[in-house]
Amino acid sequence: MEHPVTVMMDLKPSVLLLFAGWLLVLLGHGIAASERPNIVFILIDDQGYYDLGCYGATEVETPRIDAMAEAGTRFTDYYAAAPICSPSRAGLLTGCYPRRVGNAVWVHRADSRSGIHPDELTIAELLKENGYATACIGKWHLGFQEPFLPGNQGFDHYFGLLHNLDPVEVVYFEDEGGVPLMRNRDVVKRPADPAELTKAYTDEAIQFMERNREKPFFLYLPHTMLHNPLGVSEEFKGGSSWGEYGDAIEELDHHVDRVFDSLKRLGIDDKTIVIYASDNGRGPGRTPEQRIRGRKLSTYEGGIRVPAIAWGPGVGLQKGAESSAVVRAMDWYPTLATFAGVSVPQGRVIDGRDISPLLQGETKIVPPPGMKRSLNAALPLRRRWDPPGEWAPIIKRQEYNDAFFYHGSQGALAAVRWQQWKLYLNPTLALYDLEKDPSESKLVRNRDITRKLRGMAVLFQEEMQFDARPAGVVAPEARASLEKNLK
Repeated sequence: MEHPVTVMMDLKPSVLLLFAGWLLVLLGHGIAASERPNIVFILIDDQGYYDLGCYGATEVETPRIDAMAEAGTRFTDYYAAAPICSPSRAGLLTGCYPRRVGNAVWVHRADSRSGIHPDELTIAELLKENGYATACIGKWHLGFQEPFLPGNQGFDHYFGLLHNLDPVEVVYFEDEGGVPLMRNRDVVKRPADPAELTKAYTDEAIQFMERNREKPFFLYLPHTMLHNPLGVSEEFKGGSSWGEYGDAIEELDHHVDRVFDSLKRLGIDDKTIVIYASDNGRGPGRTPEQRIRGRKLSTYEGGIRVPAIAWGPGVGLQKGAESSAVVRAMDWYPTLATFAGVSVPQGRVIDGRDISPLLQGETKIVPPPGMKRSLNAALPLRRRWDPPGEWAPIIKRQEYNDAFFYHGSQGALAAVRWQQWKLYLNPTLALYDLEKDPSESKLVRNRDITRKLRGMAVLFQEEMQFDARPAGVVAPEARASLEKNLK
């Protein structure tokens, strides 16, 4: 079926659905309509699993992020949606595997004609439709033609870089003076200076919070750092024992501190949720205790398992917790919707699970949908589930929904994780026990587990064959016109 970019679906929930959702919240979930929490999502680019003090780094000092972990939940087994920038962001904002929304392959370069389809409902659109002020401040990298720009994907305000600053993207802007720093449609500076971006983004974020302190807001803060080329301001140069990379981490920590200080100064820290996560991995561990291997772009753990912290004691999130539950970037979509008291509209099929009971300390695992422990708990039941006879006896629906399906930078399914088990699919089946062997160095022979995970891969491939949706695409002539207008 064709999904032309020009056709826009009215995805707003009905008044009846909104009323039912709020009634559930008021009666069962403890969030009154007048007390919807603010949400700040800090997304770091290319930060590896071990690259914060609270994750074992000794080369840098990250006191503010470490304090955030001590007062919230630190995830040990959290996965980005993909091991590369654009698919990872697509998964986060849509609550879907990038493959489901047609954004699974490599990244959107400056000459890209595609992006998130207008028919998709991003978390920003969902929250905006339900009274939230929304802003994206930082790196976008999700399509650069008109239908795919932040303002057409649910964000009231945008400030940052639509592109990367690496050589393969900068080349497109040489004739115009370099990659522009944008505020909505206006060029603020050209070329953008990577050493200024972390502070500039934080300044803009604080101003947005100040303007919207009286209403709920969703602030998506995807930093350009720590992507190459690195940039560090003079104040932080030489501060770490890890070169420019470590200096950039310490500068990020300082500006995370500024965000928290501003929330407190504005008197809204007790009604705000803050999430900190990385968009993909960077590299392997550096000591014998840091056993994960693999780099960005790979589906080894080092390429896709990343730091993630959730904080919000004022709105009931647990304090001082460490969770080993397998959590995926797609899970934030339904979870944040639940905290906002918003039901994901009927008919919207996503891959994320509502993990709000886990964040509130009510459970140690993500509860099965049938337990109805949260507003959006039943979302996984919308996914296709009709296993043929070979798989029906050995794979339960809940097991399938809890599995994580690793996709490489080119969008191909590469591995499956369920509980502690990880099965590589190519070039041959290879099973590892990540609980005992996070370095993925000792093959495990377990025929039953291998068959179960292989079956999950087969079912997932079938699900994507029938239910994957296309990316948005503009015609070449439309792209040329837009490029001319934006120069």
